[in-house]
Amino acid sequence: MLVEMRVMSLILDPLTHVPIVLLKDVEETFAIPIWIGILEAAAIEMKLNPERHAISRPMTHDLMNNILSAFDINVKKVVVCDLRDNTFYAEIHLERDGQEVVMDARPSDSIALALRSGASIWVDQKVIEQSQTIDLTEEGMIEKLSPQPEASDSSEKSEKDKWSEILERMSPEDFGKYKM
Repeated sequence: MLVEMRVMSLILDPLTHVPIVLLKDVEETFAIPIWIGILEAAAIEMKLNPERHAISRPMTHDLMNNILSAFDINVKKVVVCDLRDNTFYAEIHLERDGQEVVMDARPSDSIALALRSGASIWVDQKVIEQSQTIDLTEEGMIEKLSPQPEASDSSEKSEKDKWSEILERMSPEDFGKYKM
């Protein structure tokens, strides 16, 4: 059985500073965290908050969506389908002329593409059962995990300052194979 989900927010793991995408069920009763790479988190963030990011050229997931659209290929849905050895697996369901093709993909790339194409996001029930879940019915939990609106007061930290602080707390190991 598949459960429809939505992107709730992006947060940083407080211990490792690794990005986490939180997916919540459509009834907002629970959420599951999926640890992702910093580049994929940036791709998701850019789509969730486009007003914060002025991008003049298409990014990788935008390009993929544009290519699929140019060839009349529809992204029907993405499914987080498995969890093995603490690694999530996903599938992208594509359709053209009534024929469906399922592609193996990382959840982060699948989510980034779904956000751009308008495709639905689903998680297999067995993955939910194996995952740590967050109870969203607990008072204040949704507000705690949801992005907070930007303060308009100029005394508040700027977006640049916030990212500077995040990057200062990170070590080269946090970038994995993408070390600078």
